[in-house]
Amino acid sequence: MTHFSSLSLIDPLVRALEAEGYTKPTPIQQQAIPYLLQGRDLLGFAQTGTGKTAAFSLPILQRMSNLPKKRKPNAIRALILAPTRELAAQIADSFKAYGQYLELTTLAIFGGVGRGKQITDLANGIDILVATPGRFLDLANENHIVLKDLEFFVLDEADQMFDMGFIHDLRKIVKMIPTKRQTLLFSATMPTDIANLANTILDNPIKVEVTPIATTAEKIDQRVIFVEQQNKNALLK
Repeated sequence: MTHFSSLSLIDPLVRALEAEGYTKPTPIQQQAIPYLLQGRDLLGFAQTGTGKTAAFSLPILQRMSNLPKKRKPNAIRALILAPTRELAAQIADSFKAYGQYLELTTLAIFGGVGRGKQITDLANGIDILVATPGRFLDLANENHIVLKDLEFFVLDEADQMFDMGFIHDLRKIVKMIPTKRQTLLFSATMPTDIANLANTILDNPIKVEVTPIATTAEKIDQRVIFVEQQNKNALLK
């Protein structure tokens, strides 16, 4: 049985995973983490339920912890883009949980809420920023986010972002960030536009493809049927 401790993760991360009740890595974590710890770019074909958040957050946390840097005003070291506020919040919570024994900061920013607190939180610098594309561009264009020290860039659920019309925002963001960085792109499907983007932003990436972990036996259609008493008695005859 493979354990997280066998993936060359540092002790604070292994302890955090144990505290969260995780001991056995999923297939995408087993395949991706060793390469990401080496600084490789990654193209991942993965859906929700495969454990991809831990697959990219654990190596980022470890690499940042191994090379600590003093925070600068409004600067960030890692940018993770997600299509929805709900997913952005979930990813940020995962970074905080896995990094609970590390001195790294995480912030999620998204639309639909006031900007004031987000601007205040960014002022002293943040290690890991999780954002939706629109809110990120709003604050970056107003100089509330400094990108020159960015080291890690993750596009999560890329196909969803394309379906939601974020393609132009993504292209703008790619032009804003440093070219020297580690880049990860995850998508459940790979239409032409996403394939073209991947070819543009990824440098000799490793490719990982996994399917969600089934919670019930595949090919079994499970249903609950409520039967009226009269019909139920007929069935029992």
